[in-house]
Amino acid sequence: MEGHPFSLAGRRAIVTGASHGIGEGIALALAGAGADVALLSRGIDDLRRVQTRVEALGRRAHVVPLDLSRLDEIAPAFEKSIDHLGGLDIVANVAGNQRRRSILDVTLDDWNFVLDVQLRGAFFVGQEAGRYMSAHGGGKIIHIASMTSYRGFSDIALYGIAKTGVVGMTRYMAVEWARYDIQVNAIAPGWIETPMTATMVPSRRRWVEEHVPRGSFGTPADIGHLAVYLASPASDYITGQTFAVDGGFLAGNPWPTLTS
Repeated sequence: MEGHPFSLAGRRAIVTGASHGIGEGIALALAGAGADVALLSRGIDDLRRVQTRVEALGRRAHVVPLDLSRLDEIAPAFEKSIDHLGGLDIVANVAGNQRRRSILDVTLDDWNFVLDVQLRGAFFVGQEAGRYMSAHGGGKIIHIASMTSYRGFSDIALYGIAKTGVVGMTRYMAVEWARYDIQVNAIAPGWIETPMTATMVPSRRRWVEEHVPRGSFGTPADIGHLAVYLASPASDYITGQTFAVDGGFLAGNPWPTLTS
């Protein structure tokens, strides 16, 4: 596999939000393709569990605490990760949170809680990655956007606003850093089986299954597979793009089955 355009052999990756869900799926996929991984999150016990899974794939894994709402933790977390890994080639910028509120009920605390992690924190993680990669021959940065970057839904405006910002951030970073051989892209997941979606009430789950052409939720591995491509040499001429992984939801919705 080494030398194959999809191989990540010898690559070093940082994954934020790696303690569960999409972050865990990406970390495992990168490791499965040959990368060593630094796992960053607040959930240390869960990171240890993911570390065990990465090491079972034969790759090195390092646990590094990071609370993305605290900007002063980002640079030290990168420094520690790079020291453990011996360099840095890939950053998957996954960490996120959620707070459901109708727009009329949003408070400044709600705004700060969501935007400080989903957009402000994501920006400064990207900046830290760009600083290192621009001085060390380039690399790959993968942000996580969302289908809410493109379609509106009730009670999650803050999340959607932040994720819309991530799409724009991806383009701007890609343009500024192309001269450093840094490719910056984003993945926009649809409904994926994660701890966040596990709390959905049954009626909403049924709505998803009825409106997604694929007819089901996706898995973290579905996101991880695309992350491997975007982290690999196979995607060297792709930058500034956002890719939906949503079972066809953004393409359209199926009609109900007609009986007459």
